[in-house]
Amino acid sequence: MNPVNETLAMNAVPTPLAFPPANEPAAPEPSARKAHVTIRGLTKRFGDQSLYENFDLDLPRGRVVTFFGPNGCGKSTLINMICGLIPMDAGEVLFDGKTREETTIGYVFQNYRDALFPWKKAADNIQYPLRLRGVPKADARRRVEELVAEFEVKFDLNRYPWELSGGQQQLVSIMRALAPRPEVVFLDEPFSALDYEATLSIRERLQATFMRSGVTTVIVSHDLEEAVYLADEVFLLTKRPTRVAEVVDVGLARPRGVQTLSQPDFVRTRAHCLEVFQREVRR
Repeated sequence: MNPVNETLAMNAVPTPLAFPPANEPAAPEPSARKAHVTIRGLTKRFGDQSLYENFDLDLPRGRVVTFFGPNGCGKSTLINMICGLIPMDAGEVLFDGKTREETTIGYVFQNYRDALFPWKKAADNIQYPLRLRGVPKADARRRVEELVAEFEVKFDLNRYPWELSGGQQQLVSIMRALAPRPEVVFLDEPFSALDYEATLSIRERLQATFMRSGVTTVIVSHDLEEAVYLADEVFLLTKRPTRVAEVVDVGLARPRGVQTLSQPDFVRTRAHCLEVFQREVRR
């Protein structure tokens, strides 16, 4: 059994979801932001190299945030430390004042080929976090049916992962992460290994899920267009020792489609993010 999947699944306790606030044109003042994930004093070193040093961060409730920054700044490492997959050298992470063990977390891995259990059918992979927590088979099956309807799944979930395309495998991974109705969902470059057609399709389905559920969502992206397109807020990171250079409120109405990519507000926001990124890379 993959120990990473096992660690995350152990936190999978069904929890009701709140609905998100209306999308606002401007970022709320820091004092008005309702933090869902609170990080204080996070420190991480690799040898004599400091990646994060006494790092503080608040992630807002019910919004989609993306992390974007220079290569090697520790975007994936950050969410892996928040989830407990990588140990911190120091610091504390709380979810609405609760510990990680008290919180339902969903996680979508970058490498979909290794993320699923190959000996389990797709439907059983999706049910896994529910069954691990003792949810009755009938209830687990009903939850899969809900997700099938929500994501408009057309392929056979009685097939094994290795019988599915890459896009289908990643969709199964996303459905598994959402099965226990998590309080926070983390996605680590979820589209990086997919072709463009699959990426567009899954982006559209994920966006509909964000709007329906209001689940707090954190996405690591290496693609600036994607980071802006998906986000309510883009967290732009610096080179190591990593800090937040700027938080950019996207402020674009949802639902978003391909036409969004050419809208003046989107182009302007992407250009600003690129300017900050280039400034940090040159430091």
